[in-house]
Amino acid sequence: MIGIENVILDTCDDPCSGTETDLQTVKDAMIDEPTMNELADIFKALGDPTRVRIIYALMQKELCVHDLTVVLEMGQSAVSHQLRVLRNLRIVKRRKAGKTVYYSLDDVHIEQIFAQTLHHVKHG
Repeated sequence: MIGIENVILDTCDDPCSGTETDLQTVKDAMIDEPTMNELADIFKALGDPTRVRIIYALMQKELCVHDLTVVLEMGQSAVSHQLRVLRNLRIVKRRKAGKTVYYSLDDVHIEQIFAQTLHHVKHG
């Protein structure tokens, strides 16, 4: 919980006129709204503990839904639902081999984001 002391310390003294006179270069460098929304959606997906567990399991190896249900100790419908969310955001991908569908991380960027965030959390 953020105390009122932190809020006060994080604001400028009145009156504040800012530190930069020309902020146009910052404004020009801003990402567009669709990209911003897509990025926010990925962070929202990573904000769910079940999806974090799925991603971590898939960092270890490619797994089918049944394997994930065993590893996560969850029902198949719950795991399938979370996989659908992750797939729609291109965080995971699937590969079909016969009747079995295997899931893995979509690309190395997802693993890097996850690993860096995990490192940050463990670093303290």
